[in-house]
Amino acid sequence: MSLTRRAVLAGATAASLSPLAGRAQGPDPRGSDSKDLLQRPIPSSGEQVPVIGIGTSRRYNVEPGSEGFAPLREAVVRFLDLGGRVIDTAPDYGRAEEVTGAIMAEGDLRKRVFLCTKVAAQGREAGQAQIAQSFRRLRTDRIDLIAVHNLIDTDTQLAALKALKEAGRIRYLGATTWVERQYGDLEDLMRRERLDVIQVNYALDAREAAARILPLARDRGTAVMVNVPFGRERLFNLVKGKDLPPFAAEFDCATWPQFFLKYVLSHEAVTCPVPGMAQRRYVEDNLGAARGRLPDAAQRRKMEEWIDGL
Repeated sequence: MSLTRRAVLAGATAASLSPLAGRAQGPDPRGSDSKDLLQRPIPSSGEQVPVIGIGTSRRYNVEPGSEGFAPLREAVVRFLDLGGRVIDTAPDYGRAEEVTGAIMAEGDLRKRVFLCTKVAAQGREAGQAQIAQSFRRLRTDRIDLIAVHNLIDTDTQLAALKALKEAGRIRYLGATTWVERQYGDLEDLMRRERLDVIQVNYALDAREAAARILPLARDRGTAVMVNVPFGRERLFNLVKGKDLPPFAAEFDCATWPQFFLKYVLSHEAVTCPVPGMAQRRYVEDNLGAARGRLPDAAQRRKMEEWIDGL
């Protein structure tokens, strides 16, 4: 991710020599070759997906085949080898769709990916053109999930997505936001439409979704993908230079990224956070959050109190 995250991970390495590391019962934060990742169902179908996905915003905006492409390909291959499946992209993430398509084309990786993208266009024709472009960029004739991005022209684009789903071109449809000011519109949409999936912002220091969106998703039988589970860089900035609290060992947590992700995953309505992962080591670290114990209600409160006290 960023220099901030690198500093946090460097601190975690140093902290591995501390008594806390000796007490930890969880998996090696570097990951393993096992595929025993926690999975959760998409309620509308019952299909199980691993609970950590890759988000491609910002970091995947490179030229396919360039020097910057190689670490992204390595990260995705490692992610799939460790049992990950969900990759989330969008047409307005620069060249991220092209990069994702180029990676999947190598070694026939497409069949191993639960592929998600979005439509962010005004009007029927513009939406159809953008969706067609996504299919071309992703080099596939079938996409698992397309969501209306940031509730842009929602009714028009949902109508198009319903037609694509009926035709078998996509398997699921949904809608996304990453800002609280759109929560009212998202709630209205969730109540009047049967969405397979929503994507929303939720993090240890940004918890409004837990009060409004996540309970509604649970009641409506809607899967929840979580964007910005690290609050962009806010959470890493808060804990820079600090050791994990001792109680983190109680839920098999070895690093700060796992601490933040396990909090998000411990909400029963969350299906899959999609943190950005542009390097192999971030993949290995983040997937550690999908193994071992998750915080219970009392431990979640301790995490909230701890982070609120910083």
